[in-house]
Amino acid sequence: MNEQIKKEILVAQKNEITEHLIYKKLSESVKDIHNKDVLKKISDDELRHYNFFKKYTGKDIKPDNLKIGIHFLISKILGIIFTSKLIENMEGKERIVYEKMSKVVPAIKNIAKDEASHKKSLIGLINEERINYMGSFVLGLNDALVGLTAALVGLTFTLQNTHLVAVTGLIIGLTSALSMAASEYLSTQSEKSDRDPFKASTYTSFAYIAVVLILNSSFLILENIYLALGITILNAILIILMFTFYVSVVKSVSFKKRFSEMISISLGIATFSFVLGFLLRKFFNINV
Repeated sequence: MNEQIKKEILVAQKNEITEHLIYKKLSESVKDIHNKDVLKKISDDELRHYNFFKKYTGKDIKPDNLKIGIHFLISKILGIIFTSKLIENMEGKERIVYEKMSKVVPAIKNIAKDEASHKKSLIGLINEERINYMGSFVLGLNDALVGLTAALVGLTFTLQNTHLVAVTGLIIGLTSALSMAASEYLSTQSEKSDRDPFKASTYTSFAYIAVVLILNSSFLILENIYLALGITILNAILIILMFTFYVSVVKSVSFKKRFSEMISISLGIATFSFVLGFLLRKFFNINV
């Protein structure tokens, strides 16, 4: 075994003990018994892989405590499933290294294959409320991004006053949020599912109101109408970017495709609103 392979095995060993402790900490932090058991199984698997590599190195390796802390924090903000799949995606790169190492240590190929399939199936068993209500959250987020961005663009070229645009945008946004929440409540109530109508409407309204406040913030703070609009559009793009990344990780879907779709729809309708607002202002000779 050459020195390069030894170094790569040491790196793999460190990753395994780090991930063992991440999942152990996640298991200890959750209350749901089912999720606790699933996370403990993943943790035990990672420890077994660590001990497998230890047989070849003969060394005890210290974990990456910073990585443990960061992933635990991410789990508290974005959830256990997101954190688990984020780690799983990073392991995709590690499996390429495992393939290389398996030419020298054939048993590594089998352990990497077992880890990939077993861990993926275990992560699929995790139950998390925020994932069950993701559809409601997406509904509020998408509707606010598409509708309100378009409305603010149209209002900008019609009213030409940041404070008027902000107040009008807030009125439109908040009333729309209540309307969406009521619609989602009634829609969920009519479904034959385990989802709670009140929780579904809460997720929808929370997403909607959050987007409303973020998109309107620049108009409340700035005096320059076009600068405020530019920041609003930038904020909309950033929201789409972050949420698309979240969904692509949790749902294991293409980030590029989903991001392109959301950007095209949001900015396409916003462009239409710009043209409509400009034409209406000229046609009715509005000067504010």
